[in-house]
This record gives sequence, structure tokens and C-alpha cells, in this order.
Amino acid sequence: MSDIIDLHTSPELQVVADAMEALGNETRLAVFTLLVPAGRGGLTVGEIQSRLGVPASTLSHHLSRLIQVDLVQQERQGRKLICRANYAAMDGVLSFLTRNCCAADGAHTGHAHGASEVQEGSAA
Repeated sequence: MSDIIDLHTSPELQVVADAMEALGNETRLAVFTLLVPAGRGGLTVGEIQSRLGVPASTLSHHLSRLIQVDLVQQERQGRKLICRANYAAMDGVLSFLTRNCCAADGAHTGHAHGASEVQEGSAA
């Protein structure tokens, strides 16, 4: 029975579970859905805060969790803090789900899944 996932030895399972848990919060999901279409240019923390209308401390808490599970990356540019979706991590989660949850009957094989199609500098 090679189709059984060993919950104790599958680090990939834990990574995916952590990512899904993080995205299970409405605010974090809203942040991530802003960052994905923002492309590799990302958004500043101020832009995210303005678009979501959440207090800075609340946003900081939620960004920290998304960074902790590697779905978001931050880079300081001068006084600005730029946030970007981590497309490789997102692809990993989607790939795991497709491989382990959707593809058993071949129903989803051949479909393009993943964030690798996000174009440089695309915007919402």
C-alpha cells in the first residue's frame, strides 16, 4: 500500500498543513490574495494595510504567520517593506494537493496548476 501517507515521516505533509492552516484565516487569505496577483514586484506593507483597512499591529501579526510558513517573503527597500507571495511555496502546496488529493483517477492530469505562470510585474 504505497498510497498511504505516513503522517509521522512526511515533512511535506506538515509543510502543506501549516500553509493551509495559515490560509484558513480570513485576514491572511485576504493578504495572500492581494499579493499573488501583485506579481514579483509585490506590495508595501502600507499598500496592503490601506487595501484591507486593518490596523498595523493586526497586519503585522498576520504577515508574520504567512512569513513563518514561507508563503510570503519580505524585503526592505530603504524605508519600505515589500511583501511578495512566494510562488515556489504556493506551487508546492498546489502540487501536493493535486498529486495526493485530485489525480488518483486522472481527472486533473494535464491541467496547468501552479503559480509559475504568474508573469513578471503583473498587477491586480
